[in-house]
Amino acid sequence: MTEEPTNIEDAFVQVDGAKIHYQRAGAGRPLLLLHGLVGSAKNWRRNINFLSRHSSVYAIDHFNMGQSERVPGLNASLEATADRLAAMIDVLGLEEADIAGHSHGGAVAMMFAARHPKRVRGLILFAPANPFCNLANQLIRFYQNPFGLWFARQIPWMPRTLKAAALSHMYGDPSRVPPDALDGYTQGLHIPGTVEHVMQIVQRWFVDMGLLRSALTGLAAKPTLLIWGDRDRAVGLNSARELHRTLPQSRLMVLPGVGHIPFEEMPDVCNQAMRDWLIHPFPSPFPSEPHAPGAPFRSQPVERVTPEVRGAA
Repeated sequence: MTEEPTNIEDAFVQVDGAKIHYQRAGAGRPLLLLHGLVGSAKNWRRNINFLSRHSSVYAIDHFNMGQSERVPGLNASLEATADRLAAMIDVLGLEEADIAGHSHGGAVAMMFAARHPKRVRGLILFAPANPFCNLANQLIRFYQNPFGLWFARQIPWMPRTLKAAALSHMYGDPSRVPPDALDGYTQGLHIPGTVEHVMQIVQRWFVDMGLLRSALTGLAAKPTLLIWGDRDRAVGLNSARELHRTLPQSRLMVLPGVGHIPFEEMPDVCNQAMRDWLIHPFPSPFPSEPHAPGAPFRSQPVERVTPEVRGAA
């Protein structure tokens, strides 16, 4: 399921005067892929090819990230980011899409669906940043102070081995980190303006999580698939359960032994789950039942999946 894409287009589009990069592949109902806080469209390289067999896939580099143009002083709020995404899909000529988002990209996806509900058929959220998680609060407060800001500006120049160690901490099993994974999180950091934009997001983190909490009521009718690793050290599983209770049309899929980036760590399982949910995104009339590895995924209220791969915990 995870072979490299064979027909993937790298393209740029002008949105509000800025050049935005995206990767596109496949045909069918549009599916937008939104990366996390310091990520890029490259993070989805193990998913695009499989998903493109069933959807028109657009993996987007957010404004001021990846290969997209850097715009000094850009409003970094969740609301402004969601509205820029709406402007982008207008330019792309998309009326409605499914949205998959990871971490901060998942928070953007939820805010986008709340502010532009008619543009979103459904959501697939991989450990989205959410107002019910306090695991990273101490780290966020560190980066909000002057020393933390200075430290963040040094990260692009730190040794690759240190960056690789930080990435491995995001996996449930560090042996599953692909050799090419790190570049998708670090290449854009060297472009002037990237760290400043990330720090602007961090500076207003708690304000945005409060706004997102209020916006969640607008997602009550939106079909949502939540996918979480039970070894997530960044956005804890307890917040997944609270988010699942808050979203009446959601289904929660838990991957044992998996960390914060399930779609990279366990791409085959996640690709199949995404594909099956995209085909049947609405609440299932069937009772809960175990999910056998390799069997078609059926959305259930809460589902714990045991990955059948070498090295799985």
